[in-house]
Amino acid sequence: MKIFFSEKLLDWYSANKRSLPWRGQSNPYWIWVSEIMAQQTRLETVIPYFNRWIKKFPTIGKLAKATDQEVLNLWEGLGYYSRGRNLHKAAQIVDSEYNSKLPSEIKNLKSLPGIGPYTAGAIASMAFGQDEPVVDGNVKRVLSRIFNVSEEVNTPTGEKLIWEIARGNLPTGRAADYNQALMDLGATICLPRNPGCVECPLAKLCEANRLNLQGELPRKKKRPRSPHYMVTAAVMQRDGKHLIAQRPPGGLLAGLWEFPGGKQEEGESLEQSLIREIKEELDVDIRVGDEIGVFKHAYTHFKVTLHAFNCKIIDREPIAVEASEINWVKLSELANYPMGKIDREISKTLLNVFESKNGT
Repeated sequence: MKIFFSEKLLDWYSANKRSLPWRGQSNPYWIWVSEIMAQQTRLETVIPYFNRWIKKFPTIGKLAKATDQEVLNLWEGLGYYSRGRNLHKAAQIVDSEYNSKLPSEIKNLKSLPGIGPYTAGAIASMAFGQDEPVVDGNVKRVLSRIFNVSEEVNTPTGEKLIWEIARGNLPTGRAADYNQALMDLGATICLPRNPGCVECPLAKLCEANRLNLQGELPRKKKRPRSPHYMVTAAVMQRDGKHLIAQRPPGGLLAGLWEFPGGKQEEGESLEQSLIREIKEELDVDIRVGDEIGVFKHAYTHFKVTLHAFNCKIIDREPIAVEASEINWVKLSELANYPMGKIDREISKTLLNVFESKNGT
């Protein structure tokens, strides 16, 4: 089945491959950036970010010399910010240790921050023509259906099996097209729900299609339900400027700017939570005013509902106790500070209110 499967897949890909700005050439840097951006993100979202990134940082050397804030500003909105930070760190390593040329060896690629087996395989095959497979969510779905994989694909055993199937069916010398064909098929036809089996080039080879198991495959181990946290944020204004704080370098949303606040603890009201958080973060007491808005967001492993309040400092000057830095910023300048999704929504809300009041 190997040869027939690969030939059918490659014939389909030749006629139906998606047009993407990083395809049709073998620039390792472009492929690297695109693969990092595409992790857990739809390609339709990635394309404008990729184009802006390449315009701003056309080479690994340019990226290596960028500041953290420049990188985060350009990454804002893509989420999973550790990807951008790792891309930046890896570029600095490649610039200093590999003369700004991305290494072709799998082991060297895997040694770089943010590059795991999937990304290493993608770069090795698409940029350097090596016979290396890749396995992402789309590939897992396609192969588990075609070969009727009963193992849960998000477990070590299931993942190992999918990698073995991907490698075992890889056509010598055609890894780049083979890998991209599997991903394109999963993204456009072999969908999670309502797959287009009628138009699938592999329908006659697909065990799931033959046995009517499309809705059951791939099998996945259920994950625990994501916790939900209530969070507060303080919007403090002075002389036409708002106070924002930069998150510390480690942990969630590292290096991004936010309206200070934090998670509500058991037994606290939202007001009590905010007063405590601001005391811990800025060493000041505040008076909590009216609520500005409620903002919701789902992260990878948890969800938050954030309540933002107008607040007034009632004693001394705030200091950065837990934040890396604090700054008083004009509304018009907030766009220059990279923020997570919720804090950007707060800043947009403030700007809309200001423009409404001033008729602009």
